[in-house]
Amino acid sequence: MHLNRIKEFKRILIIRLSSLGDILLTTPFVRALKKFNPQLNIEFLLRQEYKDLLVMNPNINQLYFFTRNDFENLNLINKLRQQPFDLIIDLQNNLRSRGLISKLKGEKVKFDKKSFQKLLLVKTKINLLRNAPPIPVRYAQVIDGIELDDFGLDLFTDREPSEEIKSKENLIGICPGARHFTKRWPLEYYIELSKLLIQNKFNVVLFGGKIDKKICERIKKEIPQAINLCNEDDILQTAADMKLCKTIVCNDSGLMHTASAVGTKLLTIFGSSVKEFGFVPYNCKSLILENNSLGCRPCSHIGRESCPEKHFACMKEIKPEFVFNELIKFLKND
Repeated sequence: MHLNRIKEFKRILIIRLSSLGDILLTTPFVRALKKFNPQLNIEFLLRQEYKDLLVMNPNINQLYFFTRNDFENLNLINKLRQQPFDLIIDLQNNLRSRGLISKLKGEKVKFDKKSFQKLLLVKTKINLLRNAPPIPVRYAQVIDGIELDDFGLDLFTDREPSEEIKSKENLIGICPGARHFTKRWPLEYYIELSKLLIQNKFNVVLFGGKIDKKICERIKKEIPQAINLCNEDDILQTAADMKLCKTIVCNDSGLMHTASAVGTKLLTIFGSSVKEFGFVPYNCKSLILENNSLGCRPCSHIGRESCPEKHFACMKEIKPEFVFNELIKFLKND
């Protein structure tokens, strides 16, 4: 579909049901569409648990929520079937989203997931993704001719920073969690890094959601000086708090994209994943640390629950002292 046709459209429905980072990565594309046609009604379907990512986005006119309740989803689909959408953009492109858009009326385009290229890289290490652009650019490629601006991701919040950090200086955010084990830098390394930071007059702030609570609690137990702001997936509060940090140290995770979206500098540690998949900090000041000496990376395009080679060298060989030194150099280059 060519961009010029967007001038004629009144309503577009974008579908990206999950997850945290994937939804945030759609926002440059949404912004570009709105900039090209300010009169365009942009509507967005996502899972209800991620609604705060877009609820305050001024470029989106209407949100629809997919839930865990089949009856509610059936009613939603029936409602959407009656809507006169000019275009439906499927940025999820999986079985669920394809089944969903098959029931809706309107012209349809789908995001190219490059599934074959990802599988080839994981299974054979043949890299056809070496020159692939980051995911926001690939999302935008569903519309020929559209150009993204030079800004990053969007995440709007009206929250005030937490009282625990309002008066603090030299804040370094630590996000020790990730959905899959092979994307998590070892907990003991985060503890050691946090000790080095505190010894050097930094204040350590722990960030995470529900699934990260135990990890953050263990770090807090080892380092009582750390400020634990892990919460119940309150992403708007997390975003407000991250804005006060000099840098966020994190894994390849949804909170990496959250920090990117609020403009905070990022130091990210990649384990089983690689930059070629496209899920990297987008248009922000960032540094990615990874072990490029291994022939087994990547072992998965989404992450695994254990290291298939049993050594987990992709993470274990990236030592805390090295990360600390790289972080200090990164801060000095601001």
